[in-house]
Amino acid sequence: MKIYNLAEVLSIKKNETGMINEEIRDKEVRVIDADGTMLGVMSPKKALEIAVSKNLDLVKIAPNSVPPVCKIMDYGKYQYEKSKREKESKKKQTILNIKEVRLSAKIDKHDFDFKVKNAYRFLQNGDKVKVSIRFRGRELQFTQNGYEVLNAFADALKEVGVLEKKPNLDGKSMVMVMNPITTKNPPKN
Repeated sequence: MKIYNLAEVLSIKKNETGMINEEIRDKEVRVIDADGTMLGVMSPKKALEIAVSKNLDLVKIAPNSVPPVCKIMDYGKYQYEKSKREKESKKKQTILNIKEVRLSAKIDKHDFDFKVKNAYRFLQNGDKVKVSIRFRGRELQFTQNGYEVLNAFADALKEVGVLEKKPNLDGKSMVMVMNPITTKNPPKN
């Protein structure tokens, strides 16, 4: 385990956030103008003078390259657009919930239909469904009944769901996972 001193920690933090203006202490930097044209390699002092003359900031964007790359830009606007992009990407993320339905190997028809109806609703809402059967005592000898129940359950839901994980015995329980059918995920025959 490496132990950092305070100066190293501060330099690490600055590299993560990007050094700006007077914080840049390299001998030479490669400078990119605000419009994207390459200005060449120069001292940070000269690059800062160019940035100040344009009422912009000098921002180190590639600290690990040799020489480090700096860009002349409006740092406040850059930070604002960066946070805006992050918010936009969070909006596009879909949160997938997993609902669990528990069955037994000796389930009654009415109970089976009730569980199918609930799982049908979950799949229509776009949630994954985890279907499990717990074997107790001597039921573990009759796992074939569990396979039959889970396969019948999957057949009853084939309109709205597709199998992600086939029925599998794991210890004393058998588990199957179903995904909702979407335009991206067409049913497999």
